[in-house]
Amino acid sequence: MNVLIVFAHNEPRSFNAAMKDEALRVLEGEGHQVQVSDLYAMNFNPVASAADFGSRANPDYLVYALEQRHAFNTGTLAPDIAAELEKVKWADLILFNFPIYWYGMPAILKGWVDRVFVSGFCYGGRRIYDQGGLKGKKAMLAVSLGGQAHMFGPEGIHGELEVLLQPILRGMLGYVGCTVLPPYVAWHVPYVSDAERAEILDGYRRHLLSLDARAPLRFPSLADYDQNLRPKAAVD
Repeated sequence: MNVLIVFAHNEPRSFNAAMKDEALRVLEGEGHQVQVSDLYAMNFNPVASAADFGSRANPDYLVYALEQRHAFNTGTLAPDIAAELEKVKWADLILFNFPIYWYGMPAILKGWVDRVFVSGFCYGGRRIYDQGGLKGKKAMLAVSLGGQAHMFGPEGIHGELEVLLQPILRGMLGYVGCTVLPPYVAWHVPYVSDAERAEILDGYRRHLLSLDARAPLRFPSLADYDQNLRPKAAVD
């Protein structure tokens, strides 16, 4: 299996970095091929702009998604986008490794999604969900946060983590066709002991070794919708 780890943490000695290193060790130990995009080390540019396109379909007015399609079709995407897109094409599994910031991902990683999940290849028109451009690929989040597990859930003060992460799990990964595996969560990381951190890493190792046994999250199937994406059940 080809695995791409997209890693976003601004401290190379962070626990997130330890998770990235553990994933690399475990997956390569299992015989998988692994590439790592360390976004901070790469100084990855997260800002989507007209500079992302070597040629423009409409040089007078920027509609970013339409220009992505044009640049993809003409081979004129910016080199850094094209390089990351090639990694996405190569990957069977994409691991997103990052700390939770404000119920979401760090800006540098959001910018990676904005620029690399290219319209015309990853999504567009009816190329979404189970017909998305990344259909057949798996994706998973490996995240850390400061909160404790009891703070998240139906009665937790912060609500259910999976619900809070829907913009990522559904709106980014499910939307482009990925089979989305349950995330691995490292709870309360800034405040736990070294022994507890070792236990979290061991749990991550076991999680990675049992990916095939984990039921993916469920998202819409286009078979349940008409040509205008209205639910067929509502029409019938």
